[in-house]
Amino acid sequence: MSVENVLKIIEDNNIEWIDFRFVDLQGRAHHISLPSSEVDAETFVNGVAFDGSSITGFRGIEESDMVMMPDPEAVFIDSFTAHPTLNIMCNIHTPDGERYERDPRGIAAKAEEFLQKSGVGTTAFFAPESEFFIFDDVRYESGMNSSSFFVDSEEAAWNTNRKEEGGNLGFKIGVKGGYVPVAPVDTQQDIRSEMCRLLAEAGLRVERHHHEVATAGQAEINFRFDTLKKTADNLLVYKYIVHNTARQYGKVATFMPKPIFGDNGSGMHVHQSIFNGDTPLFYEKGGYANLSEMALHYIGGILHHAPALIALTNPSTNSFKRLVPGYEAPVNLVYSKGNRSAAVRIPVAAVTPKGCRIEFRTPDSTANPYLAFSAMLMAGLDGIKRKIDPQELGYGPMDKNIYEMSDEDKFKIRSVPGTLDEALDALEADFEFLTEGEVFTKSFIDNYINMKRNEAKAVAVRVHPHEYSLYFDC
Repeated sequence: MSVENVLKIIEDNNIEWIDFRFVDLQGRAHHISLPSSEVDAETFVNGVAFDGSSITGFRGIEESDMVMMPDPEAVFIDSFTAHPTLNIMCNIHTPDGERYERDPRGIAAKAEEFLQKSGVGTTAFFAPESEFFIFDDVRYESGMNSSSFFVDSEEAAWNTNRKEEGGNLGFKIGVKGGYVPVAPVDTQQDIRSEMCRLLAEAGLRVERHHHEVATAGQAEINFRFDTLKKTADNLLVYKYIVHNTARQYGKVATFMPKPIFGDNGSGMHVHQSIFNGDTPLFYEKGGYANLSEMALHYIGGILHHAPALIALTNPSTNSFKRLVPGYEAPVNLVYSKGNRSAAVRIPVAAVTPKGCRIEFRTPDSTANPYLAFSAMLMAGLDGIKRKIDPQELGYGPMDKNIYEMSDEDKFKIRSVPGTLDEALDALEADFEFLTEGEVFTKSFIDNYINMKRNEAKAVAVRVHPHEYSLYFDC
């Protein structure tokens, strides 16, 4: 979309405010709003200034001036503001006009440029399946003398005996019993449909929605694949609309991977493929799951670099509460067709040559999508460049339920890191594939690791409520 078209949208829709947004290293959006009377074509040339020192992981106070450069290709009208508002996603530049090396959106752009220069293909397509919970109540605290959390849902298995106003109406969802039931068991059809309506208004092509496996209101909405950076943009729009629609319904939505104990967590399975123009490069009829040799090498790169990759695709301490065996968590670093116990699954149902793709099931939505998608692409391209054969390295194919295998056979399968610190250790030891073409810089990776180590330490040194159950009577 041209700048002229954006200005026409502002005029035609009587837009009062222009909301300029950027994304931080954590994947959270930030914004500054300007009245439409202050926005013209020059704004897209000069940008909007902001203080980078107030954003975690960006710049020090001595070099805090930064500039948001609006992207006319990434706009949508806000559905939640009382005053008509147009949201515009921005790239981050330094005051001298240079692209800021820590801008996640800038890294995504460099990853797409690297693919095109590599000669492998022209476009990488991504499609995340980002799961979330919708709760009726959430409370938490973390202090010197107390630490707790509490979440509740009218659907939850623990509420079968709760007394409600007018009586308990039953139809609660059992543990692991939430996959696609109809109403009245599924109480959230309308809220998900409203989310989908607003997503469509914002320009996303919604493919389907449904209740997910866990009790207590787990949900999933799928939207159409797109190019790497555009899909990351869409995921931020998706989370914004999910959060705010839940708020309008008097509920709260969270993409936290493991908000409750004892049931499935929320993942972000990421489908990906490479095209050369209109030609799909991952398809070859007759190969394993109709995959081309290039696709297998791409899988090899993903699985070979997975321990380091997970520092970017599963970047929270809570991520590793989900990555445990027994809850459909993809902890096994193998590939398989149609097998959801493998880290990399190749979908085989109703797949056309253009729909042929691989699915990396390990990531979750605490990931910054610009960083995670870029890192996955770089790992896959390294696999293609080095012709990494996943079968030769013992990464499969594994066409059986790994959870039901003997302990001896499971022991032979490489697994994901067990903690965030372990994943960060792996990234420190294996980062060169990310710095190819200066897509990621070494200084960015060092800064990122330091930021995440601080998070891990903050959790590790705090007293956990369950420790009272284990040790108080010692």
